Amino acid sequence: MKFNDMPYSRPDFELLSKQVAELTERMKNAASFDEANKVFVEYCGITTDVETDYSLSYIRHSINTEDEFYDKEAEFWDETLPAMQELMQLFALSMLGSPYRRQFEEAYGELMFKNIEISLKAFSPEIIPEMQEENKLTTEYAKLIASAQIPFDGGIYTLSQLSPHKQVVDDNKRLEAWKAEGGFYTENGEKLDEIYDKLVHLRDEMGRKLGYKNYIQLGYYRMNRNSYTAEDVERFRHAVIKYIVPIADRLYREQAKRIGASYPLNYSDMALSFRTGNPTPKGTPEEILEHGKRFYHELSPETAEFIDFMYENELLDVLSRKGKEGGGYCTGLPRYKAPFIFANFNGTAHDVEVITHEAGHAFAGYTARNIFPPENQNPTMESCEIHSMSMEFFAWPWQEGWFGEDTEKFYYSHLSGALTFIPYGTMVDHFQHIVYEKPEMTPAERHDTWKKLMADYMPWVRIDGEIPFYGEGKNWQRQSHIYENPFYYIDYCLAQTVALQFWAVMQKDMKDAWRRYMTLVGNAGTMTFDGLVASAGLATPFGDTALKEVAEAAVVWLDKVDTEKIK
Repeated sequence: MKFNDMPYSRPDFELLSKQVAELTERMKNAASFDEANKVFVEYCGITTDVETDYSLSYIRHSINTEDEFYDKEAEFWDETLPAMQELMQLFALSMLGSPYRRQFEEAYGELMFKNIEISLKAFSPEIIPEMQEENKLTTEYAKLIASAQIPFDGGIYTLSQLSPHKQVVDDNKRLEAWKAEGGFYTENGEKLDEIYDKLVHLRDEMGRKLGYKNYIQLGYYRMNRNSYTAEDVERFRHAVIKYIVPIADRLYREQAKRIGASYPLNYSDMALSFRTGNPTPKGTPEEILEHGKRFYHELSPETAEFIDFMYENELLDVLSRKGKEGGGYCTGLPRYKAPFIFANFNGTAHDVEVITHEAGHAFAGYTARNIFPPENQNPTMESCEIHSMSMEFFAWPWQEGWFGEDTEKFYYSHLSGALTFIPYGTMVDHFQHIVYEKPEMTPAERHDTWKKLMADYMPWVRIDGEIPFYGEGKNWQRQSHIYENPFYYIDYCLAQTVALQFWAVMQKDMKDAWRRYMTLVGNAGTMTFDGLVASAGLATPFGDTALKEVAEAAVVWLDKVDTEKIK
């Protein structure tokens, strides 16, 4: 079914409550496993419908934040989702207490129950008011960012539409674009501080109500961390500083020399990788999408079937326009066994990354669409990011169709970008750990904390106030995950480490890399993050092994680059 034909209806919460309460009692009183399993199947059907209606509402609100109908629906879901979580918790408790738990584990795997136990640690009815307020605040943040109308060079731009101007070759125009964007954030700085301050204290209160020292442990449970701890992430941080920061520093020093800029760089100069301009895709958005279709058709039979399904059912909205929420994501419409890709094309290499990254998520979702129960279709988020980030690298043999004469530039900038992202993403996570350890910090102290972390993770950045907001070390406020999904961002870094391992295998044997990738994707949500990585024959990111090997492979590749060809 085409996306626009999918009907949306707000669920009747009172009726839903009665249905789930009845199923919960039936589960408790089931006289056999077959009877209990029928109840479970019925329950999964109800949750599938609810999740689909929520996704439809969320997507359509993202597409047009000025749509009054879906604006009201967003308010409904902000209020109702926490209460729905209470219903789901009652049913989950009946599953955990079922005398047929062993049969359920034999049928659907033990991990499902481990995840249920974690979800119960992340919720209690007493934090529903805080969760509702949290939803309202994150919606307020998203709408504020989407509302940007930035005057620049005679035009008015959204944040996404301004992005190409932030990469132009002309140093003065590029700097002015960065200043224009920084001006928007500075103008709204007090509001951004206010929203985040409220979120931090709300989340801290939730953690304490559930018996935790602060929000951090609750945050890990909410992210369903089922195979590693905060201590493991801390070990990963140390390895990033040891192995990746030196390579990133080398890359930015070379970039400064290449473009004739002083080191350390300001944000405007960091945005220009080559004096002759950054690699940009050739052709219209329609042509970019068409080559994406060719890529997936030629990559494998599985991806060919997937991409045809996406196009035939119009499951993409990728053009940037006024009132559209920023960023990009992939989500699912489980009733229709369909993924959906949301993005904002802006004429940069980002457009190609959407076709590979978000479609990597979508392909994994499509591959797992028939797995039952639905809980086993999706692994934890860092594993989902492996799907997308690795797909970006699998697209390398097809990049010439997007970038033409800029293809060599793209290879270099893509690999460099993957490496230099890891310190930044790790810093985002480290920042959040500090913030939630000390929720009493003032906004000024949070800004100061970010600046101090930059010295360890991003020593190539100049903080001198030249660019409003960015040059003042406040740019964490533009990272939506910090507001909307605390502790999510490290998932990208862990996944990027695994994706770079896939890249290293691709350099030797593309078929072997694809076989390993399909094994990982095919296991879907039936394994933990560590288990999925091991199933592909790769090293876990925690500790030194993975990052050390990735760093060594990257240096070998970078040393072979003919820099005269990519000035």
